[in-house]
Amino acid sequence: METQDAVVPSPQTLETVPPARSWRNLFGLRVVAIALALLVVGMLALMFWWSTEPARFSVKAAAEARAKAAGQQVVPGYTSVATSIRIAETLLDKRGGYLSNDIAPPGVLMDNIPEWEFGVLQQLRDFTLALRNDFSRSQSQSEDDVDLREAQPLFAYSNDHWILPSTESQYRKGIEHLDAYLKRLADADQFNAQFYARADNLVAWLSLVEKQMGSLSQRLSMSVGQVRINTDLANDGQATQSTPAPAVVITRTPWMQIDNVFYEARGASWALLHLLRAIERDFEPVLKDKNAAISVKQIIRELEESQAAIYSPIILNGGGYGFFANHSLVMANYISRANAALIDLRKLLERG
Repeated sequence: METQDAVVPSPQTLETVPPARSWRNLFGLRVVAIALALLVVGMLALMFWWSTEPARFSVKAAAEARAKAAGQQVVPGYTSVATSIRIAETLLDKRGGYLSNDIAPPGVLMDNIPEWEFGVLQQLRDFTLALRNDFSRSQSQSEDDVDLREAQPLFAYSNDHWILPSTESQYRKGIEHLDAYLKRLADADQFNAQFYARADNLVAWLSLVEKQMGSLSQRLSMSVGQVRINTDLANDGQATQSTPAPAVVITRTPWMQIDNVFYEARGASWALLHLLRAIERDFEPVLKDKNAAISVKQIIRELEESQAAIYSPIILNGGGYGFFANHSLVMANYISRANAALIDLRKLLERG
């Protein structure tokens, strides 16, 4: 029985005629790679677009436009309440919407704008608290406003809750209650909504703002590390605290959180800048009587400087006298100066 020799293809044949399956696999891999590359580029472009901070707005124009659209009069307190509503709306409706509670890319990959949102939210929470407890009440024994009673806890809701009820839904309900209060405030036929532009009410809000700004200034300064003398019990010989603390404290902001603190301060300064401009209009007679109008203008000027454009792609953290800039220290300078002026303003209003 004869045997036939197997035909062995030559190496040249194997090299020049690849199997059809190999071509299909290679084509599929190329399609997947191109799709992934386009997805990454698209996400990066979206992240860049969403990372733009909202522009400043004119509180006077915004309040007048809202009043005109609703057929209302701009009464004392109207500009301040309308400004707080506009701030809350900006928080939710800016580019990319509200990002702090995102659980999917690209929002979940971003941290600067969510920190900016938190800074804005802190000022909004303090202002709605002052609205409920001080601005809308004639005295400590008077009843708080029914809408502000609902709005203030809604803005205190967790800032990163994505499942029902979502953070956005709670904040929008808060906006609705602020708007309802504003409508009653501007209605001459209703007397159950008031805004008392008095010096003592303004002092109560300034006391809240001072603490927030002081904390931000300290955290910004900690970007380069600080050796701080413990002054927690200073000026009171009988003061005590729950647990002992060292006499010298070394504090430093972790490297990964430096830009977070910076953008939180940017957001807080942005919101406070608009609220002070509104207060400047609603409390104009009080400020003139106390000769304090120029103090408010100086605070606004410092906060405007804190909102200057950032030309660096990253937040630099050079040494205090080093070769590179330290954006946190620059921001701390403006906030510290604004906070010092806030304290002076409060003391001036308290003198009577």
